[in-house]
Amino acid sequence: MAEMMYREALNMALREEMQRDPLVFVIGEGIGQRGGSYKVTDRLYEEFGAHRVIDMPISEASFTGAAVGAAIVGARPVVEILFIDFSMLAMDQIVNQAAKYNFMSGGKGHVPMVLRTQGGAGNGLAAQHSQSLEAFFYHIPGLKVVMPSVPYDAKGLLKSSIREDSPVVFIEHKLLYMTKGEVPEEEYLLPLGKADVKRSGNDITVVTYSYMTLKCLEAAEVLEKEGIGVEVVDLRTLTPLDKETILESVRKTGRALVVHEACKRGGVGGDIAAMIMEEAYDDLDGPVQRVAGKNTPIPYNIDLEKVCVPTVEEIAEAIIRMV
Repeated sequence: MAEMMYREALNMALREEMQRDPLVFVIGEGIGQRGGSYKVTDRLYEEFGAHRVIDMPISEASFTGAAVGAAIVGARPVVEILFIDFSMLAMDQIVNQAAKYNFMSGGKGHVPMVLRTQGGAGNGLAAQHSQSLEAFFYHIPGLKVVMPSVPYDAKGLLKSSIREDSPVVFIEHKLLYMTKGEVPEEEYLLPLGKADVKRSGNDITVVTYSYMTLKCLEAAEVLEKEGIGVEVVDLRTLTPLDKETILESVRKTGRALVVHEACKRGGVGGDIAAMIMEEAYDDLDGPVQRVAGKNTPIPYNIDLEKVCVPTVEEIAEAIIRMV
């Protein structure tokens, strides 16, 4: 298998799906001749032309709405919103239109649209360009939410998302674009709603997703030297949520820690912790705990930014307290 960057794996997924299906097109800001700010759409314009790689001005509500309409009449648009923070400008199109159309049409209509965007902190981009807003979309029935952590998963899940008949919010952490991993060049798909056990262990289950998966794996490696076996469950998709894999792991280890970068208050981790308590209470040796981002806007100052998101040390310390 070839080793490639996360952004290259996404680019390959887009190219393959556009070659396979002429109804797939991409639309967003700076995605044409410029290839996108994170180079995910690099060279697609030259191969597929301006009618399938559609450059738009700064108008998130307009081009997201256009994509919803195109999806309703049978196309498969992939919208790129440069920062997840800007998706707030298109919430009516996403939440009130795309997410509801299948339900309100009695199952007769579909919105096969993917909204790609990136989130998270790490580059000193300040409060309006560093948020982790997946809980907004996780809360909305009718949307699927995908957050891969490695290049292999990114390619397989993006291809599956493009073939999905429901609207998918596909969130890429900005610190993952330059990370590398092995990716097959041949065709493969990964199912939405299937978590991946990235590391096996017997002492505690850590449930996580996106960039935090890498930090949890690093913490697990450190703790292995102290004789603590950490099982890391990478959710990969938040909705559908793979409850079976989570519960199977928790029943084996007896302890569960949920880790995410988004603010702890109102985060996805609270819902996952409640689910574990409701469905595996008798298998637990202690309460489910969470490590999450601070309940504050992300500062511009890079040192202050680091204080606001979970570190490897915080994750390891939480695990040590629990086992």
